[in-house]
Amino acid sequence: MAAEDILSGLGISAAGTLMERMGIEIVEAKLGRVVGRMPVAGNTQPYGLLHGGASVVLAESLGSLAAALHAGPDRVAVGVEVSAAHHRAARDGIVTGVATPLSEGSNLASYDIVITDEQDRRICTARLTCMLRTAAPGSATDR
Repeated sequence: MAAEDILSGLGISAAGTLMERMGIEIVEAKLGRVVGRMPVAGNTQPYGLLHGGASVVLAESLGSLAAALHAGPDRVAVGVEVSAAHHRAARDGIVTGVATPLSEGSNLASYDIVITDEQDRRICTARLTCMLRTAAPGSATDR
């Protein structure tokens, strides 16, 4: 299933979002695993290295999508905590993130997100916790 189909099935779109601006592409999204990639170009800090904040945006995007898939169609996932350890620099190419569950409950879900470079070297390890809530009737997230 195409990433845009997965997003639209959740009642959301990446159009006009930070994900789109940063060039994040979802390549796999299923219960228990979400994979996405992002170019280093355009997401760097002044030294020409991948910006740590860009890695966190990729991690939170993937973990939030994983939580939304777990939550189901009548609920929303809202990030409440994110942390990241940056292990090595990336100067070019594409980085890939893989989000897998640490714990998926009825009200909270936590994910481990590992970001690697094109040589499969770990760039960043992130952890995201999302609160799972019922969508408010009539809201943009009410599907």
